[in-house]
Amino acid sequence: MTANYRIRKKKQTDFAVRTDLALEERESFPGNGGEIGGVSLREWNEERSQVKFTEVKILDERGAKAMGKPQGIYLTLEADQLAKKDEDYHREVSVQLANQIRRLIGNLIEEKENTWQLEGRKILVVGLGNPSVTPDALGPKAVNQLQMTRHLEQQYGRGFCRGKGLPVLSGIVPGVMAQTGMETAEILKGIIGETAPDLLIAIDALAARSIRRLGTTIQLTDTGIHPGSGVGNHRHSLTKDSLGIPVLAIGVPTVVGAAAIVHDTVNTMVETLASSMSTKGMGDFVQEMSSDEQYALIRELLEPEFGSLYVTPPDIDERIGQLSFTISEGIHQAFFESKPCQ
Repeated sequence: MTANYRIRKKKQTDFAVRTDLALEERESFPGNGGEIGGVSLREWNEERSQVKFTEVKILDERGAKAMGKPQGIYLTLEADQLAKKDEDYHREVSVQLANQIRRLIGNLIEEKENTWQLEGRKILVVGLGNPSVTPDALGPKAVNQLQMTRHLEQQYGRGFCRGKGLPVLSGIVPGVMAQTGMETAEILKGIIGETAPDLLIAIDALAARSIRRLGTTIQLTDTGIHPGSGVGNHRHSLTKDSLGIPVLAIGVPTVVGAAAIVHDTVNTMVETLASSMSTKGMGDFVQEMSSDEQYALIRELLEPEFGSLYVTPPDIDERIGQLSFTISEGIHQAFFESKPCQ
């Protein structure tokens, strides 16, 4: 057992806990998210909507290297009630989401929040993912619920939207490479070249580390997006550097790796065994491993047999419908401020 464990420990660096959430990346450090150089953490709660906010800021290259993510702001909204079918509650969360969208856009455009005007700004919203695969359909469904206005500029003349206090909003669902034969970044570069938006908002389904965050967490980041990175599918990044305009990313975790579920189950089992004197010794070997070592061992055992298996909740179709509504309403309130388009 000792010899085999040494082999596994050498292979540990080959196994990365796949997650798109900066919050979970930070939690993976010793001490459950203790102090990390170059990374700051701020947490607060919104009492009315019962939303917990966690803002992770990666401040410099040291923090970026430790976290494995670019410098910038990663904000998560967590609320267990998001998993429930409650339109009134989802509408409350959309108000909170709108406030944070405005704040992050202010950071992206490098102008003060109280002077930056959204009216007349050209915004391109991109719904990433495969609309035919329910866990991956969040982005397309959210875009389909948005009220587009760019065509009004074409119909009534340039400056119409600014005069009505509206953004110049356009949207696209570019599909996935298997459907189009093109990278999303290639498609968007062409659209950006033709329409010259001031800002791109990318909406995508994410991969989580913890099953409890599926459909109950929304992440916003001003660093752009890396499509498919959470499930090991590295594609061309959608960032200011690659596209030439600021990119705000909005994502919700809809899948979690099977190895992560087993890992959480094993942790619970070991804690239960350790709580009883009669079974205390049974979990000692696993308990002495670090969390990353346990995860690496589980993946080494599972993946040769089952491959990289990902799991989604049984009611994912209902959750995607609710969350796409929440996100689209958040964007509407951030840009339209409840003004109707006539």
